[in-house]
Amino acid sequence: MEIKSTEKVAGGTLKRVEHASESTKTKMVFSIFIPGSALGAPSKTGWPVIYWLSGLTCDDTNFSQKSGAFQYAANQGVAIVVPDTSPRGTEVPNDEAYDFGQGAGFYVNAT
Repeated sequence: MEIKSTEKVAGGTLKRVEHASESTKTKMVFSIFIPGSALGAPSKTGWPVIYWLSGLTCDDTNFSQKSGAFQYAANQGVAIVVPDTSPRGTEVPNDEAYDFGQGAGFYVNAT
């Protein structure tokens, strides 16, 4: 895994992480918002997490830039994980249609 960026947001931290995906056989990206209340604080039970799956052709930055959810999540002590559900890059077969190929995702094997 490689941390691509780290930003301070709503008293917490938003990280963008790239990893090798076994399912897609490509590099994939996800963002994770960690509220300030969870930073550096161990928990025996963990923290609540929301997983946001964006729509067709959107990536993790779409949610991060447009949702306005981080302040609410920070106030509630909730982490948010936002995977880019679409394989991207030149190694991914493409199609002229926007709904198939690079940047198109259908949540197959999203876990």
